[in-house]
Amino acid sequence: MRQYAETGLVSLDLANTWDEYLDDPERLPDTAALRRFCEELGLSGAGESLGGLGAEGVLDEVRAVRGRLREVLAGEPGERTGALARWVAELPVRVTVGESDGVPRLLLTTREDAGPAARLAVRSVSELLDLAASGDWDRLRLCAALPCRDAFVDRSRPGRRQFCSTRCGNRAHAAASRARHR
Repeated sequence: MRQYAETGLVSLDLANTWDEYLDDPERLPDTAALRRFCEELGLSGAGESLGGLGAEGVLDEVRAVRGRLREVLAGEPGERTGALARWVAELPVRVTVGESDGVPRLLLTTREDAGPAARLAVRSVSELLDLAASGDWDRLRLCAALPCRDAFVDRSRPGRRQFCSTRCGNRAHAAASRARHR
């Protein structure tokens, strides 16, 4: 089974928990999978609040966060900014000041009693803002190999990468070759 922690970014790994290439594209089918997702990505506290009653509700909330995140990522960089701003306005976000290498830094957090979905949403927004600040906002892409729509950051030197992986690139190129030879 694929790991959840593939890109190193919770936001992209959460967005990529829907995989059209699988017979069942849902990679978060139950709360055990969600707990494993949280553990693999080192989300402290998020996996602990999954037990007991309402666990299916939590799973539905996390899937809704994934859907909203995929909506944000699907837009062009200019549209993406507006979609991200609208999403942040709906979240229970608190801004705090932290320290990084002796320099103050703004941090997005949520209430201590917030559930896993709110924590994942705020963490995702924070990572997307960090990507934008690092200059990678324009290099944030969705895979061009349909039906795959995995998100990735294009870290190639020319910045023209279209596919999330060689698997998708090979499939797309093979399909194009077959179409040309028909």
